[in-house]
Amino acid sequence: MKPNEIIIASRNRHKIEEIRALLRDLPVKLLSADEVADVPSEIREDGTTFVENAAQKARAVARAARAFAIADDSGLEVPALDGEPGVLSARYAGPEATDADNNRKLLDRMHALPDKSRRARFRCAVALASPDGEILLATEGSCEGRILREPRGDGGFGYDPLFLVPGQGKTFAELGETVKNRISHRAEAVRAMRHALDEMMAARG
Repeated sequence: MKPNEIIIASRNRHKIEEIRALLRDLPVKLLSADEVADVPSEIREDGTTFVENAAQKARAVARAARAFAIADDSGLEVPALDGEPGVLSARYAGPEATDADNNRKLLDRMHALPDKSRRARFRCAVALASPDGEILLATEGSCEGRILREPRGDGGFGYDPLFLVPGQGKTFAELGETVKNRISHRAEAVRAMRHALDEMMAARG
């Protein structure tokens, strides 16, 4: 690996595209996990927080590839469900759950909740690891919204079709990538990471 390369510790095409778009002006080459032979296919994610899971993924990929690695962990929190699905967002309906499965379970769990109790937030943590596995930076972001009673929109992924952003009047699945990459939880976390990376590179000259 070259010193100006960073591995995005993900095989999720949507996440990779979002992160690349948000870091597109950074003077480094961003590689996906699929582009690096030494990256393990399965990485443990058993942390109790988004930061812990992001750090686990970044550390594992960095050590395996002997390169800098950036990883994110994100999910949806519904206060009326005591924070569910939280860190289990991707596997809310089971280990092999699809987005549709997870969305269906969420709607089932919330079917009796009145509109005032359907508040939700997307949260994201991003971690950067050095080639020896040291976590150099960790940042977080969030986006407030509420859960609809049925999906709207064809874009995005995960819970995007159910997550309405009140200030936009649209779900994440209805917003274009330009708007989503400005207001999303991942955008906020990655922007904070980008700012810190800029400072690190400036300090190194």
